Amino acid sequence: ESAPIQDLAGLKIAISAGGTREAIDPVRFIGNNSTGSFGAHLSAEASRRGASTRFVGANVSESVVKLAATADVVEVVSTEQLMNAMDEAAHWADVVVMSAAVADFRPEVSHASKQKKSGAKTRTLTLVENPDILAELAHHRRREGQLVMGFAAETGDSAGTVLEYGQQKARRKGADLMVINEVGTGKVFGEIPTVVTIV
Repeated sequence: ESAPIQDLAGLKIAISAGGTREAIDPVRFIGNNSTGSFGAHLSAEASRRGASTRFVGANVSESVVKLAATADVVEVVSTEQLMNAMDEAAHWADVVVMSAAVADFRPEVSHASKQKKSGAKTRTLTLVENPDILAELAHHRRREGQLVMGFAAETGDSAGTVLEYGQQKARRKGADLMVINEVGTGKVFGEIPTVVTIV
């Protein structure tokens, strides 16, 4: 096999991947089904093509870390940890790729001990909004001329299509590129082939 074209040589690329987890207590959390596989493949390809890469993985498996192993790998759990790691990476990077699935909300209170059943049939969990990492990095560039790329996992509904929601998100967040991905039951998460639209 011939050597890959080194068309990304000299570029520094920071890629976030995986899904953040927000603790309810030491046992339970709010999360999502993102594996980080997409971001790890991007990281491996960027490295193969000559870029220096930093991979910030939120709750990713050993196999995903192994795939991204040519990068400087940073592992995080929560949205706050991801935000701090990506802020630091963005001060270094020419290109910022936010492919992580970030929790929009977190529990207002994270309990220090496991919450027991109280006898009540229902329980209310109050959520507060998390920081919008992509919008923050896009609207306040850490380096001049920096390219910021986001991901929009959308399902579409009666009010709009997957593409329309993705386009709206790109404008709202201020990203230079947005990768729009249709998600749902049996679609996308894990090692499932996917089709994306880039705007």
